[in-house]
Amino acid sequence: MGTTLYLDCSSGISGDMTVAALLDLGASEQRLRETLATLPAHGYTVAVSRVKKSGLDACDFDVILDHEHENHDHDMAWLYGTTDHDHVHGHDHEHHHAHAHAHVHDHDHDHRECCKSDTNGHVSAPNVTDLQHSASCEGHCHEHHHHHEHRSLADVTAIIDASSMTERAKQLAHAVFAKLAEAEAKAHGATPDTVMFHEVGAVDSIVDICSVAICLDDLDVTQVIVPSLSEGHGTIRCAHGIMPVPVPAVVNLCEAARITLVPAPVAGELVTPTGAAIVAALRTATALPASYVIRKSGYGAGKRTYENCSGVLRAALIAPDVPDAGDGDRGIVTKLECDLDDCTGEALGRVIELLMAAGAREAHVVPLVMKKGRPGHQLEAVCDEELAPALERIIFENTTTIGIRSMDMRRHALPRTPGGVETPLGHVATKLVVMPDGSVRAYPEYSSVVKACERTGASFQDVFRATQAAADGTVPGANDASEA
Repeated sequence: MGTTLYLDCSSGISGDMTVAALLDLGASEQRLRETLATLPAHGYTVAVSRVKKSGLDACDFDVILDHEHENHDHDMAWLYGTTDHDHVHGHDHEHHHAHAHAHVHDHDHDHRECCKSDTNGHVSAPNVTDLQHSASCEGHCHEHHHHHEHRSLADVTAIIDASSMTERAKQLAHAVFAKLAEAEAKAHGATPDTVMFHEVGAVDSIVDICSVAICLDDLDVTQVIVPSLSEGHGTIRCAHGIMPVPVPAVVNLCEAARITLVPAPVAGELVTPTGAAIVAALRTATALPASYVIRKSGYGAGKRTYENCSGVLRAALIAPDVPDAGDGDRGIVTKLECDLDDCTGEALGRVIELLMAAGAREAHVVPLVMKKGRPGHQLEAVCDEELAPALERIIFENTTTIGIRSMDMRRHALPRTPGGVETPLGHVATKLVVMPDGSVRAYPEYSSVVKACERTGASFQDVFRATQAAADGTVPGANDASEA
C-alpha cells in the first residue's frame, strides 16, 4: 500500500527544500549518497546539515558546484549587499557539511546569466550574451567563465538511466523532467523533444530531482497530497527580459496540472520550476482526509530569506485515522472504462502503470469479444472522483480510445492501517486489516518484501512467510484470522 506524503507548501517549494524535507522524514542519507555517486554527472558536492530557519530546526540539502560550475544565488547577494554565505542562504548559523565529491569534464561557455530582484521584486541585470536562456530563470547570476550545461530531455534521460537508481525512482525522475520539458516547450514555442534545459538542466537541478525520486522511493511513498502552492509577487529579469512572478514555466506547470496558487505577501519567487514540476508530476490528491494521524513530520529549509515567509517546506507522512474495528469505510468512487480492439498489449500495460502512478485505486484490463468477432479489451480504472479528469487524460493520451464511460459506485473497504513488523530478515512493512468480527489480518507489502529480498538475498517466498509468521505472533487475532 505504501505511505502517504503531505506537503505543506505555504512557504513555496523548490527541489532542494523537498529533498531536505524527505531526509528529515527519515529517507536514508547513505542510500541517497551511494545512488547519486552513480550518476554520470560531475562537478559537485552534496552537503546535508541542520539549520535554524525562522526559529525552526530544519534539514538543509545543498548541491555545491565546483568553481567551473558554480551557480550561487547572486540575486540575493546583490539584494542584501553581501556575499556572506549564511546571509544569502537565510540560515541562522553555520553549516557543518559532509561532502560527496565528484568531477566534471564538460566544455566551457563564456556568458553572464542574470536574475536580480530588488526588495520590490524588480531587477537590475548585467549585460547578457546571445546564448539562449530559459524563461524560468530561478534567481541565479554568473558573471564569469564557467561550465554551463545546456541539455535536452534526451540528455537528462540518459543521465538518469545510466545510474543505479531503482526502476521506480527512475520513473519518478523521468516524470518530473517530462513535466518540465512540456512547460519549457510551451514557453519557448518548441516541442518537449527539442527544447533545451538551461537552469533546470544544470547539474544541481538534476541532482535535486533525482534526489527527490530516490528519497520518495526509499520512504515507499505512493500517495502525495498537495492542496495548493503559495507564490510571491513582483518581477525578475532573465535573458528574455523582465518576467513576472510566477515565471512562465511555473505558470505553464500550474495550468496543465490544475495546481491552485495562493498569493503570498512576499516580494519574490517562492515556487521554482523544479518545485512546481515535482508537484505536477507526483501529486495524487489535492485534499487531506477528513481525519488522519501524523506518523512523522519533517522540515526542509529553503536558501532564501523573505519577510512574511518562513522559507521552510513542511512534510508529513500521514495515515487515515482508522478505528480499531468496525464497519470500515463506505464511500463513493468513480469507475472509468473504455473498449479497445486496436491497442497493443504493451500499450495497455503502460497505461495501467501510468494510471496507478497517478492515484488510481485499481486499474486492469478484461478480455472481450467485440463486434464482428474481433478480440478486444475493456480498460477499467477506479479512482476518487476528483482524480477522474486527470485519469481520463492519461487514457486518451496513451490508448486508441475516443470515448470513456464513467460512473459513480458505492465502495466498502475494511479498516486498515500501514505498519511494520520486525522479522529475522529485517523490518518489513505490513498492512493490518480489521475484519468485521474485530480480528486482524496481516498482509506483508509487496514492495517492502522485495526490498528485503534485495537486502538479504532471500527468496520472495522466504521473506513473505517470515513476515507473515512474525505478524501473526504480534497482532492480536491474526493467527485465528489467517487459519479461518
